[in-house]
Amino acid sequence: MRLTTKIWLIVATILVVVGTGVFVGSMTAYNWDFEKLSTNKYVTNSYEIKENFNNISISVDTTDVEFLPTEENFCSVTVFEDENEKHTASVENDTLIIKIKDTKKWHDHIGINFSTPKMTVFLPKNDYRSLFIENDTGDVNIPKDFSFENLKIEGETSDVKSLASVSKDMEIKVSTGDVNIDSTSIGELRLTTSTGDVKLNSINVYEDVDIKTDTGSVTLKNVIATGKLNLTTSTGDVTFLYSDGNEIFVTTSTGDVSGTLLTEKVFITETSTGDVSVPKTLTGGLFKIKTSTGDITINVVK
Repeated sequence: MRLTTKIWLIVATILVVVGTGVFVGSMTAYNWDFEKLSTNKYVTNSYEIKENFNNISISVDTTDVEFLPTEENFCSVTVFEDENEKHTASVENDTLIIKIKDTKKWHDHIGINFSTPKMTVFLPKNDYRSLFIENDTGDVNIPKDFSFENLKIEGETSDVKSLASVSKDMEIKVSTGDVNIDSTSIGELRLTTSTGDVKLNSINVYEDVDIKTDTGSVTLKNVIATGKLNLTTSTGDVTFLYSDGNEIFVTTSTGDVSGTLLTEKVFITETSTGDVSVPKTLTGGLFKIKTSTGDITINVVK
């Protein structure tokens, strides 16, 4: 090895060691809180809404959204937000409208950012006509304290968790985010994900359930639908845990279909190479299962 090459290797090694030492020292001083390295400045702002409203519309990008009840007789919105990308909150046509007001210049987009905007909406009453949320990467959390006639959420990587009751229509569309619906009642339910998992637990649905995923798995635990259960996946597994519907239709490619139902069904199964094990019952609603290579294993509570 030439002397020049050796010198450059030694210099490079020294620079790496020094850089690592500076990084470790800085992070130790910051208690390894990466948010303190952010070049964007974040502030916490609160917005009071004194007008009454029955509908809620929220349009954000990366903001986590959470709802909480309040004992006050008015709504308030608290946001941890970028000082150059603040939110606005106002009431128009009986609708609370929350959205981003982006005042960033081009150079404000250059920098390091480890912080996540967070929004908490404090609602003075429990019942509302509609809730619409459009979010890209922020998560959404709706507790059991609230009920809506209609609820619609659209997102990309957003995780969605809802315990709110919805008397008419609930529709959730996300790409890679997970969807978790728990301990509630819903009129009609439509869920669409790409790679996100869907978990439903302890839910009564008074009409139909329609769930579509690509690689995400679908798990139904203690879910009862008065209407149809229509579940479609590509590679995701479908699992029934003491769940049921008047009629059930499952279509998957490589995903397995398994679990336990509450009532007897008339089973129609179709698979290319997968194994099939279902009860030989001749009464009850239709349960049609179609897979390519996925296995089918279904039992009925005796």
